[in-house]
Amino acid sequence: MNFLDKLERKYGRYAIRDLMKYIVILNFAVYLIAYVVFPKGYLASWLALVPSLVLKGQVWRLFTFIFLPPYRSTFWILFTLYFYYMLGSALEQEWGSFKFNIYYLTGIIGTIIAAFLGGGIGYAEYLNMSLFLAFAYIYPNYELMLFFVLPLKVKYLALIDVLLLLKDFIGGPFTIKLVIIAAFINFFLFFGKDMLSHVNTRKKVVNNRKNFKDNRPKVIYIYRCSICGATEKSHPNMEFRYCSKCDGHHAYCSEHLLNHEHIKEDKASENK
Repeated sequence: MNFLDKLERKYGRYAIRDLMKYIVILNFAVYLIAYVVFPKGYLASWLALVPSLVLKGQVWRLFTFIFLPPYRSTFWILFTLYFYYMLGSALEQEWGSFKFNIYYLTGIIGTIIAAFLGGGIGYAEYLNMSLFLAFAYIYPNYELMLFFVLPLKVKYLALIDVLLLLKDFIGGPFTIKLVIIAAFINFFLFFGKDMLSHVNTRKKVVNNRKNFKDNRPKVIYIYRCSICGATEKSHPNMEFRYCSKCDGHHAYCSEHLLNHEHIKEDKASENK
């Protein structure tokens, strides 16, 4: 984030504050106009990101596509837009207006590039989903009320979204693959370094635990029976003694103390 900090010090005054509020308001306005004034979808066709039409001079499409709401029921529109506003406001509060502007702008630019490379229509759906993943990464334990009844942590919903994205990426056409990659470039630019650092830290923790386990001191004992190998650790209720008739320090358990062949230095050397 050092580079962003430098940019913010230089250009921070140009940041749009409450950016998500304006995007949500324009989304809802487009929804109302599209259903009341242009019920057959003419307005959407004029705002969508179509690269071939942009090249013909309709440059407004480079930005107006982000104002196209998901065309579903009115209730769903209200819920979705409120959810987007909540996500955007939380991220802006966390990062500040400038960094949030950069995050969203990066997603817009990536989506535009993908649409031109793939030759298809650009969508803001995946771009808005990148907001949700950013929110889930920062606040993984934040709870949402699923169906207004069941509390569910955001990190689990994010996991479901990632699986759905993988499904779209694997089964979708080349254009969709490009749009998904481009829409999430901002996420990896902001969190990629942190994620990589987290993975490396986890590896170090695992290796340190393994090394600690391997380097733990072996069991220390004072007595070890020269016949059966029993020690005071393995047999705590058994008595051990050193034999005074054996050369060197040779201990025996109570069963073999009086029942063993005495070890002599010269015999030991002959056996060697």
